[in-house]
Amino acid sequence: MTKKRWLPLVAALSLVLGGCASTSEDTSTTGVLPLVMPQQPDQQVEIALAKLSELLQVPDLSDEQRARFLYDRAIRYDSVGLRTLARIDFTRALQLQPDLPDVYNFMGIYYTQAQEFDQAYEAFDAVLELDPAYSYAYLNRGIALYYGGRPQLAVSDLETFYLDDQRDPYRVIWLYLAELNTDPEGAQARLRYNRTQLDDADWATGLVDLYLGRIEPAALLAGSRAGIDNQRALAERLCEAYFYLGKKARMEGRPQEAINLYKLALATNIYEFVEHRYALVEMREIAEDAIQQAEAANSAAE
Repeated sequence: MTKKRWLPLVAALSLVLGGCASTSEDTSTTGVLPLVMPQQPDQQVEIALAKLSELLQVPDLSDEQRARFLYDRAIRYDSVGLRTLARIDFTRALQLQPDLPDVYNFMGIYYTQAQEFDQAYEAFDAVLELDPAYSYAYLNRGIALYYGGRPQLAVSDLETFYLDDQRDPYRVIWLYLAELNTDPEGAQARLRYNRTQLDDADWATGLVDLYLGRIEPAALLAGSRAGIDNQRALAERLCEAYFYLGKKARMEGRPQEAINLYKLALATNIYEFVEHRYALVEMREIAEDAIQQAEAANSAAE
């Protein structure tokens, strides 16, 4: 690749992965962005990690006991963002006891985050083979299919997940996001209908209203504090709000604004939330889109 060809790629990556500065035409949420103290690991989690590490040193544990302790330590590593350590423990647990659907579910999530989609599908298939009633495997496999570019299959899984609880706003949103890739008009009509099944008093219903154009971002963010009496709960709501605001900005052709919002979602440190897990995937996709656009522009110029 010539030096001339490299220049637009560097520029594209700088635009997408740069700081949080925004331009005047790409800031529909500017000025209404509440911040929250990034959440720190709970002392009890740190104590539990230390105790589990001690227990795993006991020489006469059965394979089942060791697998259980490894699993318990892995989910605590995951909750504080130490995903490499969590993945190591999950892998070791499966080697000792290969019939743990919860572990395959986590591994599938990690594969999705790494964009290793074939491995993710296999992991979620394993979950459902071991436990056909494992509802969240449909959510997680649906998300993997969504990011893996298989929209029809994603809709199928996310619809199965939605039908399990039609009063859950998050299920409504993910089904809508998947259906946008197959039938945009039908997705909007179904979103309007599914909204009628939701509780107006549920804060997350506002996230659905956001996609219906019934609430502005400023009002959504202002409402995030309603009924909240601690920083952890506020951080959880803002993690969700910023992610879905980012999705909307990206869908509407405002990638830099989306990047800024995803960064704010990540800054909450709510590592175990779906929204935190996939904010970085979204950012990576925007970077890849920018590179492709830069390459296309460079090719046209040549």
